Amino acid sequence: MSERHFDVWSAGEAYERYMGRWSRLVADGFVTWLGRGPGLRWLDVGCGSGALTSAVAARCRPRALLGVERSPGFAATARASAPAPARFVVADAQALPVPDAVFDVAVGGLVLNFLPDPGGAVAEAARAVRPGGLVAAYVWDYAGGMEFLRRFWDAAAAVDPASAALDEGDRFPLCAPEPLRALWDRAGLVETAVAPITVPTLFAGFDDLWEPFLAGQGPAPGYTAALSPAVRARLRESLRGAVPAGPDGTIALTARAWAVRGVRPDARA
Repeated sequence: MSERHFDVWSAGEAYERYMGRWSRLVADGFVTWLGRGPGLRWLDVGCGSGALTSAVAARCRPRALLGVERSPGFAATARASAPAPARFVVADAQALPVPDAVFDVAVGGLVLNFLPDPGGAVAEAARAVRPGGLVAAYVWDYAGGMEFLRRFWDAAAAVDPASAALDEGDRFPLCAPEPLRALWDRAGLVETAVAPITVPTLFAGFDDLWEPFLAGQGPAPGYTAALSPAVRARLRESLRGAVPAGPDGTIALTARAWAVRGVRPDARA
């Protein structure tokens, strides 16, 4: 599977400070939106560090819960943090190691746009759920609704116009309502719905916003880590001037995700 170097996600701890704290908030909102009852069999595809898996375990009282993650580092982080009955396997989202029609719900959080074949992954998830089962996912609204990233890339473009090639807002056109709806329709899912989930992203100060960009994991941190010290310093000041700080230094922004869900039809109907 090919991917850009900057898109690599492998270390749970670095991800946690950069994106994981916001991932947990949107996972809770997503699970609430799904509104599934207790006692179901859940599959979390591309579970990462386990934010969504943990939300399902805590809120939905599942009968079974399997997280599938191709990064051993992330899978280890998820395994250490998600409560029972969650269990995890290291495998590819596009070749799920599960039989047909064994889950009631298949979900994926913040992963679709990083896959070479998102349609294949949705089809695999649909294969894994029973007729009448639910397939659902969410992605960040990189083009405008993920404020701290939008401000980062705008600040980067002011310093280094070449950075536009890495801007997730341009690179991931999938992360919008109509492309998501079309992806679900092509997988043969029905009763498709798309909705926004918006969460607050409150930073204690500018360093709380800036320092996660130095970890080198993910598109924006990978880009930042590769810069020369002089250009990185200019980017820091450009970003500082682009974010609104309160009297106490806190920076209050929001992050929006687009969530999509659909039902596997019953061929007998």
